Amino acid sequence: MDILKSTLFTPWTDPDSGVTSYILSKKVAPVQEAFYFVNDSMSRDGRYLWFYCAYPPSGTAAQGRTLGVVDFETGDVRHFPETQFNHASPYVDADSGWVYWGSGDSLWRRGPQPNDCAELIGSIPADLIGDRHIERFATHLTRSADGREFFVDAAFGLQVVFGSMSVENGAYTFWHRFDRNYNHAQFSPTDPDLVLFSQENHPDPITGLRFRIEDRMWLIRRGEAPRPVFDTPTVVTHEWWDADGQHVWCVKGKQGTWRVNIATQAVEDTGWPAGAWHSHNHRSGRYLIGDTTTQFYRGCPSTVQFLNRETGQHVRVVDNPEMPGLVGARYHIDPHPRFVGDDQFVVFTTTVRGEVDLALVPTADLIARTAE
Repeated sequence: MDILKSTLFTPWTDPDSGVTSYILSKKVAPVQEAFYFVNDSMSRDGRYLWFYCAYPPSGTAAQGRTLGVVDFETGDVRHFPETQFNHASPYVDADSGWVYWGSGDSLWRRGPQPNDCAELIGSIPADLIGDRHIERFATHLTRSADGREFFVDAAFGLQVVFGSMSVENGAYTFWHRFDRNYNHAQFSPTDPDLVLFSQENHPDPITGLRFRIEDRMWLIRRGEAPRPVFDTPTVVTHEWWDADGQHVWCVKGKQGTWRVNIATQAVEDTGWPAGAWHSHNHRSGRYLIGDTTTQFYRGCPSTVQFLNRETGQHVRVVDNPEMPGLVGARYHIDPHPRFVGDDQFVVFTTTVRGEVDLALVPTADLIARTAE
């Protein structure tokens, strides 16, 4: 299906830049969001595009959202209420189009077709959890370079426990235990024994006090102790792996986006975008997509922008108005732009129609507008 001609999508043109985005106009849920930017939400062949669903006032960004999928071959948009997940755990298998997610203490999956059923992959061992409350199974699932495991940065009781789970049989392997909040754990794209993770703000569940980030990016190798990426404590946000496995990307606040060599600690500072919130790189490294805000709060106004690093030209994709009230505050509706579908598209969340929508823009259109 050609999204430019599909009745499932409504074209919307930014009045400042002239860039046309395509908003999913068929609604199977009141709130339809792009995935958190770390994970691709589209199958490699471009047939299936998964997205988050919410039904206000039900649930939150941490617990209670569900999944929908666009089938570009049949023109159907489907919602699967049995896919209730925690945090931003869903992961799409690029080859099959199947989706995996964490719920409670367990890993589940299902296919994109109506007759596919939810299947249990495995659970964190009961003797590891005991009677403690499970706050999350995984921040966002990532798969090991050999395809055999998912990484699990579970939080229960007063601890965060890192481990991995076999895709084939659900067998769980313990890695490490922490007494504060570490999350955003991501398997290396090239090394099945290496994981990037982050030190997060730590809300103490007993006192209610919040302990701020002091040193954000960390690495852990299977069987070894964790170590920080930088020798000197460094506060950044929103990190993800480069496809080469030798670099990680992150956002350094108003300074923009960094690319960091994990062996030498050398920083390539793109200086873009000013006021960065999230960013994501095209696999070629020649292009970046990012979102910005002038003042952060849940539901705040935000702008999505594209940078052509070869020419130095950038273009605004969309300027999202504020989404005040419960919907903006509850469901983590940041744009979270990301290259998807073999990098043919950028997907993001938009509020330009006065509701929370899923939108796409062809990458080729953005490259053409910034070619000179």
